[in-house]
Amino acid sequence: MSARLALLLGAVAMFVAVAAGAFGAHALKGRLAPDMAAVWQTAVQYQAWHALALVGVGLLRLQWPGRRGVALAGGLFAAGIVLFSGSLYVLALTGVRGFGAITPFGGVAFLAGWAVLAWSVVRRD
Repeated sequence: MSARLALLLGAVAMFVAVAAGAFGAHALKGRLAPDMAAVWQTAVQYQAWHALALVGVGLLRLQWPGRRGVALAGGLFAAGIVLFSGSLYVLALTGVRGFGAITPFGGVAFLAGWAVLAWSVVRRD
């Protein structure tokens, strides 16, 4: 993932996280059961944290353009946002519990992204 793409995806993901947070707090208030509102909030929080991580990846790619692990970490963070937060948004809106089966794959992508980023910094790949 290039620095420019990571920065773009990070900015767009944060925009969507802020919008989803506002949507959940206002438009969905009283429409979602409390447990589904908590699911929505979890999706927003993880998306926001990992949008910031993508911005960080973009900045690191500018500093260290040759580190493949940093680029890979960005891809894993982006995949995690789609799989983890995306599945939770759909679960909260539809109540279809089957979407919860996708969520752990996003969690693994987040964890792998952080591990690869740490490894890349230590190994200087």
